[in-house]
Formats: sequence, C-alpha cells, structure tokens
Amino acid sequence: MEDQKTCIEWAVEGERLCKLGQCQKGIEYFLKAIDAGTEDKRVLSAIYSQMGNAYFYLQNYTKAFQYHKLDLQLARTMGDKLGVAKASGNLGNTLKVLGQFDEAIACCEKHRDICREEGNLEGEARALYNLGNVLHAKGKHDGRNNTHDPGHFPLEVKESLTRAAKYYEENLSVLRKLPKPDRAAEGRACGNLGNTHYLLGNFGEAMKYHEQRLAIAKEFGDKAAERRAYSNLGNAHIFLGHFTQASEYYNKCLQVAKELGEKALEAQACYSLGNTYTLMRQYERAIEYHVQHLTIAQQLNDQVGVGRACWSLGNAYAALGENTQALEYANRHLKISQEIGDTVGQTTANSNIADLKNLITTNDSNCEKIEHKRREQIRRNSMENLQLLKLTPDQKKQANESDGDTKLQPCDEELFEKLLEASSRRIDDQRFDASRVSTGK
Repeated sequence: MEDQKTCIEWAVEGERLCKLGQCQKGIEYFLKAIDAGTEDKRVLSAIYSQMGNAYFYLQNYTKAFQYHKLDLQLARTMGDKLGVAKASGNLGNTLKVLGQFDEAIACCEKHRDICREEGNLEGEARALYNLGNVLHAKGKHDGRNNTHDPGHFPLEVKESLTRAAKYYEENLSVLRKLPKPDRAAEGRACGNLGNTHYLLGNFGEAMKYHEQRLAIAKEFGDKAAERRAYSNLGNAHIFLGHFTQASEYYNKCLQVAKELGEKALEAQACYSLGNTYTLMRQYERAIEYHVQHLTIAQQLNDQVGVGRACWSLGNAYAALGENTQALEYANRHLKISQEIGDTVGQTTANSNIADLKNLITTNDSNCEKIEHKRREQIRRNSMENLQLLKLTPDQKKQANESDGDTKLQPCDEELFEKLLEASSRRIDDQRFDASRVSTGK
C-alpha cells in the first residue's frame, strides 16, 4: 500500500511540474513513480501518457513515441476504449512530427472512430483537428521543394490540402455542436482553414476564415492571433491584386506587432509593406518601410533580412532612376549573399550590379537603349490585366469584377514574382510549434 501511495505521489508531483513547463524535472518524478511501481494499470497508463507528452514538449519525439505506444498497449490490455482513443491521438501527433504521415493518419482515424462510437464529441473534435493538422503538414512537406505559387502545387499536394480543409471543416462543425462552446478552438480551426485555402489558391475562402479568426482573436483579446490574422488577410489580398487592402491589413499588423514588442514581427510587417508599396509603384513609401526593415534586421543581426532589405531598396531606388543609390544597395546585397552562401542572391545581385553600372557609365545616346532592354527583360506584362498572375478560379472571377481599388499600374514581372515568392514563405498563422500541438487528451 505504501508503494502504491508513493507511486501516485511521485506522479502527481511530476504532473504539477509539467504544467509549470518544467518538463525535464517532471520526467524525473515520473521515473521515480515507475520505479516505485504500481499494480493499478490505470495509474501506470496515465504516467506513460504524461511521460509521452513531456518528451513531446521537449521535442524528444522518439521517446515520446515510445511512451505513447506503451500507453496504447496498456489501454488495449485493460479494454479501455477511450484510453485507446487518446493514446492513438497522441501517437498520431508524434508520428506526424516524425514525418510518418500515413501511420499518423491511421492513428488519428482510430481516435476519431472510437470517439464517434462512444459519443464523445470533444474527443471527436480533437481527432478531426489532428487529422487536419497531419494532412496539412503532409501537403506542406510534399510541396517543400516546389516553388509554385498557392493554387499551383502538384496534384498530390493539393489532395492532401483538400483533405486537410475537409477535416478542419468537420472539426469546426463538431465544435459548434458542443454543449459548452469552445471559441478558442473554433478560432484555431478558422485560422487553419484560412491557411489551407490560401495554399490551395482559394483566396476568397481564405479571407472568409481569416476574418472569423480575427473576430475571435479580438473577442479574447489575443493580440498574437490578431496580428497573424491581419498578416494572412494581407497575404490573400496580395495574390488577388488588391494592394490597397493588403497595405491596410499590413499596417494593422505592424501596429499590433509594435504593441507586442516583437521586433522580428515588426520587421516582417515592414518588409510586407515595402513590397506592397513597390507593387503599387509608390516607391518613396516603399523605401521608408524597407529602411525600417533594414534597421531592425541589423539590430537583430538577421543577415538574411538585411540582404532582403538591401535587394528591395536597390529595386526601389532603381525604379526612381536613382541608379547610384541603387548600386550601393546592390553591392551590399552581393556582399551579404556571399557571406551567408546565398548563391541565388549572388547571381541576382551580380546581374543588378552589371545593369546599374552600364546605366551609370554609358553615354546618353546608349543609356536609353540599355534601360529599355533592361525594362523589356523584367517588365513584360502589366498588372492592369493580371497577366502576371496564374489565375485561380477566385482570381478569374476578380479579373472580371471591379473591387473599387486603385487602378493597378504596370509592374516588373521578375520583381513581382520574387515578391510573391517572399510573401508565400512568410511566417503563416498556424505553422506548427511542437510545444503547442494539441494532444489526443
């Protein structure tokens, strides 16, 4: 009896420490509980589950897998169906992070099926959310080496993302049936749905869900989620060619980033604003924001950010015809690209430097010819007819409608494509943080 009491005491202390975020210390107490021993399989199952969660939090996914598997085996031995469901859910999350997506899907489906059989709506909602997460991660993993714009990924990537959206929608539907509403969970589902539709190129749907995400974030006073929603809404408007609306959302994103005191996020918002004003051909304003981005990147010792800022400033000054200033930033871009081993950046910088030097040194009679050649290479299409965009269904609809935005001016094709690429790789709303992944509990 004393051993039983000691085991439970160790386990309770381990759980308390884990709740405080002291997972490594909590694991030590769980190990003491296991050493003390118990004949109660339910207690041992709970310890294994907590051990798995603690190791997951510490990003030791191999250990997490081992303990969640032990928990699953014990639950099966006891005939504990809901225990099997929870353990399966935890295993699914762990397998997802390990990149074993098919096995993860099977575990999450097991979690969902049992919860449905038992009429456990909360468990079913978590399982559906986790299924969406696994397929979302699978789609992003399969498309990681592609440079396609949203809506133009390979078929297998689209299939995973479409299935992810389906599960997120089911998750949202079940959440709204719960006796006690879980608005925070609804907000997460809306954010993920927005991101998934964004990747699928369904920008109208993406905006709808990000608007819902924004409303729920404001409801809870969740400034971090509010900032992400503004950023994601800006991203969607960029791909629809609604640059004025995008700038409005990015400005709100910048203000919230400042409120949060997050310099890296402030820099990101400045970069987005600089790119947006470049697309609007408001180069002076673009320069203001790119200088802010550059200043913060230097403060944070973010060499990649410094390189991007120099590249962007060089383009903006070149567009204004201030070629000497543009050359200075192009040279800085080249130097940083060499320092960080960015071969693509080096190629781009060298090309820009060559063009700018020719423009500066060539006599007036040839200058216009060189400038015309350069513009022909990078300014072949006009944003007025959206030829630069690979039109998705949403974009085709928008191309035939007036949205009341400022008329779009011609824009450099090469620059536009690079801005889109930079935008699509921006931090997104629900990129998975291992310490915040929903468990099957």
